[in-house]
Amino acid sequence: MGLPSPVYTREQVAARILAGDTLVIVDNQVLRVPPSWLAAHPGGTLAILHFVGRDATDECHAFHSDDTLKRMKGYTIGRVETGETGWQPLVPPIMNGWVRRPGKEGKLEWYDEAAPFKTSAEVSSAPASEILLVKRDDCLPAHGPTYATLLPPETPLTPKVQAQHSAAYKELHQRVVDAGLYKTPFLTGYGPEFVRYSLLGLLSAYLYSKGWFIPSAFFLGLLWQQLTFFAHDLGHLGVFHNWVADRLAGIFVADFIGGLSIGWWVDNHNVHHLVTNHPTHDPDIQHLPFFAISPVFFKSLWSSYYKRVLVFDWFAKQLLPYQHKLFYIVLSLARFNLYALSYGFLAKTAFQPKRANGGRWWWWTEVFCLGLYYTWYSAVLRGCGSWGNIIAYLLVSHIAASPVHVQIVLSHFSRSTEDLGVTESFLARQLRTTVDVICSPSIEFIHGGLHLQVTHHLFPRLPRHNLREASLIVKEYAKEQGIEYAEFGFVEGNGDVRSVLKSVGDQLRIVGMVADAEIKEALSSSD
Repeated sequence: MGLPSPVYTREQVAARILAGDTLVIVDNQVLRVPPSWLAAHPGGTLAILHFVGRDATDECHAFHSDDTLKRMKGYTIGRVETGETGWQPLVPPIMNGWVRRPGKEGKLEWYDEAAPFKTSAEVSSAPASEILLVKRDDCLPAHGPTYATLLPPETPLTPKVQAQHSAAYKELHQRVVDAGLYKTPFLTGYGPEFVRYSLLGLLSAYLYSKGWFIPSAFFLGLLWQQLTFFAHDLGHLGVFHNWVADRLAGIFVADFIGGLSIGWWVDNHNVHHLVTNHPTHDPDIQHLPFFAISPVFFKSLWSSYYKRVLVFDWFAKQLLPYQHKLFYIVLSLARFNLYALSYGFLAKTAFQPKRANGGRWWWWTEVFCLGLYYTWYSAVLRGCGSWGNIIAYLLVSHIAASPVHVQIVLSHFSRSTEDLGVTESFLARQLRTTVDVICSPSIEFIHGGLHLQVTHHLFPRLPRHNLREASLIVKEYAKEQGIEYAEFGFVEGNGDVRSVLKSVGDQLRIVGMVADAEIKEALSSSD
């Protein structure tokens, strides 16, 4: 028999975090993530850093298979003291702007890269629990955060209620497992999908061979749009449930056929799922200067994902008052931005430590397949002949693929962007920040499963074709727990999102009018 595991108090966990350890609580066990694994984590570093000092049990079970959860136990260093409401969470250092980087001698040191500020003093509706970040003038080595830094601010949430939500999620997850909904329906689910992909590809090629370039580009765009849903499934390991198999298929679909990095998408999307709709931490709502879904973006927030300031500059001030009118125009060209994000990610990770599950082969395979993409797509463009045809083919193929971007933002742009603190349960946070789009089962393929975003966010590894059945279970549980399960129609959802964008734009206009009036008053009084 081995020695009993030590029991850690909250203060002891905090002390080790302040000393530089990456500690996460899972199933009442303390997991110490070594720096080597932190850098190699297939889901990205930030997916772990956002849960330092927190209970990540529900998130870990949602994102990992049973085999992975068993392997994670190898990092256990002890147990934690818990009360009736479970573990009392600490605020991860990164949420207050603290990160660890190699110093001059190569040792990891604390850096204070961003400064928290409380919006409650400026925005009356903001909860006291909200922590947003702005850039510091300097990012120099510091002594590090203190115990007070790790203590959560006051929250409107009741720990007892959040513990009940967590318990409900565990029961809900077990019901989904028992129903066999993690089994991929290859024949009935992906069989029709592959027929559709093939028909779109063949139709595009046939029309191209006849010299009908615009229709060919249109169907190529539709193929890209449909394959985006498949790449989404593969990125979540929701097809083969095996990292290597899903990643290889993802590289073929996303990189070779679509010209986008599946590695970037997974890294980005995992963070989005874990800190959904947080203005400072969720990259999927950080779209300045084109979009701002909350007035807090007027503060030039710091993005912990992009490691840069989301600058609220002159250009943003000119565009945002009209963002509700520019909504579809901007999204029609969004694929070009995805190229930039993809290649920026690959450049950034070129010299990073090896990721788990096979070292660096995935990076080289992505780069190779992206080269093949530009080989075949540039040949297609050259074959169009004139510059007019080339530009038309380029734009039509990219614009035809853009409805997927509208689909994605519908699920979150109209939902809450408030930070209710680390006390909030996984179940409550996902239901608060996510909404479904109601549609008939006969046209679900158009939405690619993304219309059932609430259930998808609760069970990201769940095969897309099982989401509808699972959503019925989730709705039942949400009703029992007294939590809203939000859903709207496609047209209504578009209206709600554009209404939010218009509201934020109108607030910017008012701010500008007040500022102009104050300037005029100051000038007149000086005269």
